[in-house]
Amino acid sequence: METIIALKGAVKYPLTLDPTVWIFDDRKVDLKTYFTETHEEEDEDIKYMRAVGKHWSREIMEGATFPPTLKTERKFDRKGMQTGTFGIHFNHFLKNAEVLPTATTVVFETTTGKEHSFSLEEAKSLLFKYSDEGKPLVEDGPVHVLLADGSNVDAPITDVCAIRVQ
Repeated sequence: METIIALKGAVKYPLTLDPTVWIFDDRKVDLKTYFTETHEEEDEDIKYMRAVGKHWSREIMEGATFPPTLKTERKFDRKGMQTGTFGIHFNHFLKNAEVLPTATTVVFETTTGKEHSFSLEEAKSLLFKYSDEGKPLVEDGPVHVLLADGSNVDAPITDVCAIRVQ
């Protein structure tokens, strides 16, 4: 099984996606709770500006701080990573690839020869499941494509080998 997925077609920057490294990505979501809890998407730019403003205010009040040490830097939840079921929003990759203005459709190509098409707007809400109970999706992976409402959790799009924007 190939673990690399090519994102190609009507994009400014074709990407090569490797789901095996997403376990360390801060943008991952816990799929065990994602479809049962309510959550709000916050614009990345607004989130960044809020964090910069907070940092600036702290430096004004407390003075500059030194880079984090081993005691203060963020720790990974190893147990959670070894047992969790995780996914990531497909929209992050579409943003990085910079979809051309002429594009209207995203097609997921599979190793079984099937193609699954979504409008560009629908595709922006899709999720990639890349981990199940802490294990990569070896049999029918490397990712499962899930709809935003979770309606296909029991029957996701599997065996994805390429993504074509057209």
